Amino acid sequence: MAVVAHPDDAELLCAGTLARARGDGASVGVCILCRGDKGQPADRVSNLAAVRRREAAASARLLGAKLFHVGFGDGALFDGPAQRRKVIDVLRAFRPTLVLAHAPEDYHPDHRAAAALAEAASWLAASRGQATRRPPLDAPPAVWWMDCLQTTGFEPGFYLDISDFVEIKRRMLACHASQLARAADRGFAALDALAERQQTLRGAEAGVAAAEAFRCHRAFQRLRAW
Repeated sequence: MAVVAHPDDAELLCAGTLARARGDGASVGVCILCRGDKGQPADRVSNLAAVRRREAAASARLLGAKLFHVGFGDGALFDGPAQRRKVIDVLRAFRPTLVLAHAPEDYHPDHRAAAALAEAASWLAASRGQATRRPPLDAPPAVWWMDCLQTTGFEPGFYLDISDFVEIKRRMLACHASQLARAADRGFAALDALAERQQTLRGAEAGVAAAEAFRCHRAFQRLRAW
């Protein structure tokens, strides 16, 4: 399961890995923490949160992924008890063995808050003392930190070869038309070009056509042999 801040974050940072896992027969989930309500293009979109929810749903259908919306506002995400309970309940509903999460050093404050929430909630989801409407996990899932956009400040621990899944990743990102429309906005990157450059660069580092980079969360009881 990918636990991400905004509706297009999984497509940018781990869609190839999710598609590869799906191709190997794994159940795949995407948990989106924020509504995506503040990422307005220059030509404003009315009811942007609803538009982005539909875009995320279209992308998840392409992947065959279970989609969860938590519904926090953009720019208002933080790691607190009430927020943890909501994410714990999502994790208990999907029951992942592996969580893909934003790196703690990511550039975006929502991403950094999402990293803290994913790490804490994925640990507490296995605690019998944390009461939600669903039973606890059998064990805390492993956590892999995802690459940062433009690779800035991220030191990869390992790479996933996504060469065979570049096309579905491209199609998933294309579902997010409201964000692709921001390519000409000052201070905003063309997301499709950014994703292509990043997967090609990480692929070159790893000796394949395209790759996504990750780092294990190296903590007691969080590492797994695969």
